[in-house]
Amino acid sequence: MMSRHHSASLASLFVFSITCFPASGKEMAPTFKNHPHPPDVKLVDPPKLEDPDSFSLVVLGDPQSYVKFDINQPIFELMTAWAAAQRQILNVKTVICTGDLVEQNDLLTTTGGELHVGGNNGNQPSTKQWESVSRAFERLDHVYPYIVTTGNHDYGYESSENRNSRFPEYFNPARNPLWEKTLVSTERNAFGHPTLENAAYEFHEKAWGDLLIVVLEFSPRDEAIAWASKLVSSPKYANHKVILLTHSFLNTTGEIIENSNYKLSPCNHASQVLEKLVKPSKNIKLVIFGHSGDPKTMATFRTETNAEQKPVHIMMFNPQAISGWNGNGGDGWVRLLEFKPDGKTVKARTYSPLFAASQKTEALAWSREPQHEFQFAFDER
Repeated sequence: MMSRHHSASLASLFVFSITCFPASGKEMAPTFKNHPHPPDVKLVDPPKLEDPDSFSLVVLGDPQSYVKFDINQPIFELMTAWAAAQRQILNVKTVICTGDLVEQNDLLTTTGGELHVGGNNGNQPSTKQWESVSRAFERLDHVYPYIVTTGNHDYGYESSENRNSRFPEYFNPARNPLWEKTLVSTERNAFGHPTLENAAYEFHEKAWGDLLIVVLEFSPRDEAIAWASKLVSSPKYANHKVILLTHSFLNTTGEIIENSNYKLSPCNHASQVLEKLVKPSKNIKLVIFGHSGDPKTMATFRTETNAEQKPVHIMMFNPQAISGWNGNGGDGWVRLLEFKPDGKTVKARTYSPLFAASQKTEALAWSREPQHEFQFAFDER
């Protein structure tokens, strides 16, 4: 005889099935209303485009300090829910995340192992961390063909002792149907498997033409760099404007990272990626990354030149330590990139939907310092 509990469970499953999976077998997008901020919070200065014909990218810094503590995990979910709600308001094309999705890739418990900066591994074992960050990105599935890269904490036991990663378990091409239209290339990982660790996504905008966002694994192998180099110089993509997303490039003082203490081998550090991939390329215009953290700053920016003496802009955004290494994960800060309709100008701004969630803290929601609000231009080649 079927128990009441089992009957209720089956009924719930049936309702879920007819809601999310129509007869065609294709999964439907959620049908709830997004709110750009809590409805009763009347914002004085909400985010908006400076030019209504612009489009935006939203950049999320390293989530690791949000997901390593259970008390911080809802903040990152607030951030992805907020990003989902900005699609029309800010004409957002996609959301980018700089890696270090978790604090530890494969710790069974929160005890044991070496402690990282700040002396606290958090209170969540690795499985709970991966589940948390995956759950946060579920709010973007069906909304954006969002793009994530891997960081040093996403490999090995704690931090890149090897190239084992649970990333492909939680982030694979099947989870988000919007990748079917934008994902144009992948490269095999260190174990010979095609994954999103090295991947390329294509976008088209009238004023900007063709854009290609290329993702490189943390401390990329020569094979990954060779794949990216061949891709961006191929006849199909040679005239695309390319944005490179990787995890590590500059430190918090704006210097290019020359080396690291991670055990990955073989690998290429930022200075080698610059010389082997970025400078020889004619169409890499912007490098976006995270990794470097400091309670005193959450962003750095510099401009290099490629082999043709054209500018390549290099932008670090990573607020994870701004509230302390074991603080709230990064105050909810996000980087907004507005691509102006002139086809070359980008306006960077920095905003916190966490502070904007209350009228009592809304005045803190914009970071207006020069390193957090500035403008730069792609060359017009």
